[in-house]
Amino acid sequence: MAPSDETVVIEVLRPATELADLEALVAEANWNQSAADWRTFLDLGTVYAVRAADRGPAAAADGGAAGGRIIATAATLPYGGRFAWISMVLVAVAFRRRGLASRLMRRCIDDLKTAALVPILDATPAGRAVYSRLGFADSWTYRRLETRERAPSFAPLRPDGTTVRPIADADWPRLCAYDAAAFGAERPLLLARLKQRLPGAALVAERGGRLVGFLLGRDGRTAAQFGPLIAEDDAAACALLAGGLGAVSGPLYVDLADAKPQVGDWVAASGFAVQRPFTRMVLGSPTRFDDGRRTFAVAGPELG
Repeated sequence: MAPSDETVVIEVLRPATELADLEALVAEANWNQSAADWRTFLDLGTVYAVRAADRGPAAAADGGAAGGRIIATAATLPYGGRFAWISMVLVAVAFRRRGLASRLMRRCIDDLKTAALVPILDATPAGRAVYSRLGFADSWTYRRLETRERAPSFAPLRPDGTTVRPIADADWPRLCAYDAAAFGAERPLLLARLKQRLPGAALVAERGGRLVGFLLGRDGRTAAQFGPLIAEDDAAACALLAGGLGAVSGPLYVDLADAKPQVGDWVAASGFAVQRPFTRMVLGSPTRFDDGRRTFAVAGPELG
């Protein structure tokens, strides 16, 4: 049973929350997030939820929540005291078109405004129309590229002295500083989690002993994902992607900025096809916080 309009309660979930209901929402929507992603939101951000009516004594007996199963969520992830992502807006199919997503979005926006954080989100075409009505303005665009069966060999790279190697502990301080300058805020805790999620994609690029880019990634429910990819130029970005493709097998996503057409052509030659577009949107202003020159691929629409 769904809560009525008068009884909708938005709950802030604790880090120790049981993840089964959250994972079920992702699976029903056929999204890619895993339990590790939910833990990131619970530990580093805020997860809001709406529950169905009480499942009764049987639920309590088997450890279920007294308030019933989670039927809708939204999450926020703050960065550097400047801005925060809104994502993971999910509603179980049986409870859609009842205003739950709108209520959760308003709660996210209100709490971020109270914290003096600028709300940002990445929208699909359908979501873009909804978020525009809430005051979000277009900032820039990217596309999710997907491969299930890769080309047998990757498009050749122009030799330019770029070397790619796994991230070492000694690289970490300068990598985090490099990322903060490009992303617009510090996010070392998120980067550290990603570094452990897909080790084959945890790479740095150097040229003449100078850091010219890095790549991270993560495992997912349906595919691995590369990103963020931050680099000085197309050559460094392609070198990092080539290193990752050589180390990671299976289905793969990369969310690549539309402003990087040459890298897009290289990725397409490596067996990727467009899955869907996204628009990065900022509440009240199209101003972007990140460096468009060095931002090649994002960590994902849910992470920024």
